[in-house]
Amino acid sequence: MNQEALFKITYGLYIVSSGDGPQMTGHISNTVFQVTANPVRFTVASNKDNLTTDFIHKSGSFSISVLQQDVDLDFLGPWGFKSGKDINKFESVNYKIGQTGTPIVLEKCIAYFECKLLETIDTGTHLLFIGEVLDMDVINNEAPPLTYEYYRRVIKGISPKNAPTYISDHHEKDAPEKLAGEGSKQLYQCTVCGLIYDPDEGDPDSGIPPGTAFEDIPNNWTCPVCGVTKDDFRPI
Repeated sequence: MNQEALFKITYGLYIVSSGDGPQMTGHISNTVFQVTANPVRFTVASNKDNLTTDFIHKSGSFSISVLQQDVDLDFLGPWGFKSGKDINKFESVNYKIGQTGTPIVLEKCIAYFECKLLETIDTGTHLLFIGEVLDMDVINNEAPPLTYEYYRRVIKGISPKNAPTYISDHHEKDAPEKLAGEGSKQLYQCTVCGLIYDPDEGDPDSGIPPGTAFEDIPNNWTCPVCGVTKDDFRPI
């Protein structure tokens, strides 16, 4: 079988969020779709290992925020490659609390839907949550939505481990190529989130000045997007 066929299916990219009292979290999802129009109902997929999954069960509600195309890996990183068990994903993002008490991400998003959980379907690694929309609105009527194709081709992102599209033996091939120009130093790519370390740019936010070769980065440096160590980077 040719697994490349799986990447010809079209998807959007969204932030699915939920909360348990004062605790809030969310994750990137490419499996969000409308199933009925009257009443409006949506289905989302969430990995059983995600904290968001637990919160949707406990609260009986969730939100869907439609990501805008003009977004980068720095913003997507915490939502797609870090766990709400370890960080507060809402600490520095613009959001509001909906009528169900569910957090709704507004930043870098063009629309949102707040849903009451109606039904849960077990599909193995993931649960499908079917929810009825209680509230929805447009945040930005001008910006186009982010698609999975754009995420892979332009943003150069790859599939997180808990994504429905993640294939373990396909993961390294999933990373799009960024070739070094003539005279450039060796580039390295994170095998977890797809971030490319360019020595000409360095990582000034982490104290790595431009012109620093990957080999010269301190061993305690971590990927600024997903937090893994140098051992998880590969030359490209």
